[in-house]
Amino acid sequence: MANIKSQIKRNRQNEKRRVRNKAVKSELKTRVKSALGHADDPTKAATAMSHIDKAAANGVIHKNAAARRKSRLMKALARKTA
Repeated sequence: MANIKSQIKRNRQNEKRRVRNKAVKSELKTRVKSALGHADDPTKAATAMSHIDKAAANGVIHKNAAARRKSRLMKALARKTA
C-alpha cells in the first residue's frame, strides 16, 4: 500500500478507470458477438460499430485497434451473408 497521498489518490483513480474500461470492453465483445450471430440484421452491425467507435473515442481502445476490429467484423459479416 502506498504511503504517499498523491499515489493513494492515483490508485483510486486507476481502479475506477480499470472497472469502467472492463465494462466497456465486455459490452464491446457482447455487441460484436450479437452482430455475428444476427448477420442478416444490419442494425446489430451498426450498433457494434458505434460501440467500437465510442470505445476508441473514450480511449478504452486505441484508434487503430478500433479500425482493425471494425474491419474484421465487416469481413466476418460479409462471409456469413455470402
